[in-house]
Amino acid sequence: MTAHTQTVSEFLAMQPVYEARRKWLHRALRVVGSMFAKVDVFGLEHVPARGGALLIMNHTNALDPIIITYAVTHRHVITMAKAETLHNPLFSLIIRLWGNFTVNRGEVDRFALNSTIELLKAQQLLMLAPEGTRNPQGLQEAKDGLVYIAHKADVPIIPVAVTNALDWKKQLSRLRRVRPRVDFGKPFKFVFPHTARLSKEQRAQMTREAMYQLARTIPDTSAFLRGVYADLQNATTNYLAFV
Repeated sequence: MTAHTQTVSEFLAMQPVYEARRKWLHRALRVVGSMFAKVDVFGLEHVPARGGALLIMNHTNALDPIIITYAVTHRHVITMAKAETLHNPLFSLIIRLWGNFTVNRGEVDRFALNSTIELLKAQQLLMLAPEGTRNPQGLQEAKDGLVYIAHKADVPIIPVAVTNALDWKKQLSRLRRVRPRVDFGKPFKFVFPHTARLSKEQRAQMTREAMYQLARTIPDTSAFLRGVYADLQNATTNYLAFV
């Protein structure tokens, strides 16, 4: 189980078991995935070979996390998924076998937050969608949980954009291979001010700066997916340090 029937410590203790599964599951994903898709990957060198790191992705459809997991060939990605994903039998099975975990939206989910932080401290590669939901029309305002996680874990953040995947169902129904594109952007860390506590305005500004980096990672050919962060001239980096 990888839902909230476990404690954080129990979930962490299961990681060696999950990691053993991920090795053969990832091989299977690469074989089966190549039959149905040709994934164009750019910037994979930005994903470190080891150490804790956090991928932040745009989220337009259900396949995005699987496509990114497929695209990262030298590590295994652990994904935070919305709890509603467990209602789908196939995706529920994938989550439980792989050792991903879920977050309850609309509340402060301590299990999800603490699991993310502790996994990052344990040198894992984590992925989440800062918006907290799918937005096929383009990026929307993000939640500020990203800042909390980054403050506690102190790991590089890598923006990753999936494009050309919105019509995957139509393409497969026509017996055509899907041609998604995955772009990994330049890693960065937040520069936290020397104050006892971040203000609401500071958290919001840091979140905006991170989301503009994600928007910048989306190629111009799919610029509509930048959504509310479309005007890159508004991007600032006051709280960012690129690594």
